[in-house]
Amino acid sequence: MKTNNYTAELAKKTDAELAQALTDAKKELFNLRFQNATNQLDNTARIKEVRRNIARIQTVITQKAKEA
Repeated sequence: MKTNNYTAELAKKTDAELAQALTDAKKELFNLRFQNATNQLDNTARIKEVRRNIARIQTVITQKAKEA
């Protein structure tokens, strides 16, 4: 499955890489919301996908913190 591959890739990343991925995802979400507000966004489902990816990244960060 697609999400299982994505979460497996996230689990392999270091803390710094996860923090960078989280920052990038939040910037992308901001840009998507801005495009949506100005009626320039074609694929509105991308907002939902990015939000879920942010949650996945935060979950992996929390799991790594509990392990340490």
